[in-house]
Amino acid sequence: MTTYDLALIGFGGVNRTLAEIIHERGEELRADLGFGLRIVAITDLRLGSLMVPGGIDLGVALHLPAGETFADHGGSQDTNNEEVIRNCTADIICEATFTNPEDGEPAVSHVRWALESGKSVCTTNKGPVALQGPELTRLAEANGARFEFEGAVMSGTPVIRLAKQMFTGLAIDGFEGILNGTSNYVLGRMEAGLDLQSAVREAQELGYAEANPTADIEGFDVQLKVLILANELLGAGITLKDVSREGISSVTPADISKAVADGRRWKLIGSANRNADGTVSASVKPMALPLDHGLAGISGATNAVSFTTDLLGPVTISGPGAGRVETAYALLSDIIAIHAAKKVVSHA
Repeated sequence: MTTYDLALIGFGGVNRTLAEIIHERGEELRADLGFGLRIVAITDLRLGSLMVPGGIDLGVALHLPAGETFADHGGSQDTNNEEVIRNCTADIICEATFTNPEDGEPAVSHVRWALESGKSVCTTNKGPVALQGPELTRLAEANGARFEFEGAVMSGTPVIRLAKQMFTGLAIDGFEGILNGTSNYVLGRMEAGLDLQSAVREAQELGYAEANPTADIEGFDVQLKVLILANELLGAGITLKDVSREGISSVTPADISKAVADGRRWKLIGSANRNADGTVSASVKPMALPLDHGLAGISGATNAVSFTTDLLGPVTISGPGAGRVETAYALLSDIIAIHAAKKVVSHA
């Protein structure tokens, strides 16, 4: 039976959870999926790096005593990301590091190093996909590898793969969606009577919002996700500057009250639509939706996308848009897709 060797680049919540799943459910997954998973390398800003071709002891790696690093277990105190990615024995690189939304680094380089080395990549990072997606996909194809990124848009909810695989024969003319759980939660709490600052503070206390919530509140996060969906599913061929952006900080308590009185509800909507000339227009902006709108009832940290199709009309996909376990599952689903693609090639 095939066993895929994995390298985890970044050992924060998402990749650590993936490691926990493999550690706790490895044999069950092997039986269910028809292949095994073994982690042979891990890098982390705090812990350093560790490479063990025969497989890392996850019981040790997941429970290092306070103050210890991988250097205490035969590794290095440095991350050595390029060296690990290029030279480790992994078949698949699982990339889940912090990314600068302006240039996609360091994740873009991590992905490029892996693909140049003939290793497939699954990532939860929006930056590489939104800003360098076509280039990295071509690089993967040129090196006989795969570049998968399901978790970059709706965490574990498989919106990209579902649309590509299940909408065959349908023309997708556009989409609109709630693609950021933090802003959606904040708008809901504002409708309940909180001001913006209080709602954001509550979201931070619950772990929905970062210490600096700008990317969520001002729509930068949704802007990247709209770009990914527009290019991947509409073939838009647009760049980030083509996606207009307005966040929710402009929505006042008076706006909220008026919407309630008018039977409407504020949502931060990311959308893209195909124009008559074939071009695609894309935007992120707060909208006061009528209560019977398909997205008006999406509450809390849930995400949803409604696609406009020629034969079925609107088709809506809804599910978790955040969470460690949910996002780790997205990586697992990418690994499953890489395995499926390999089986197709081997039978060609």
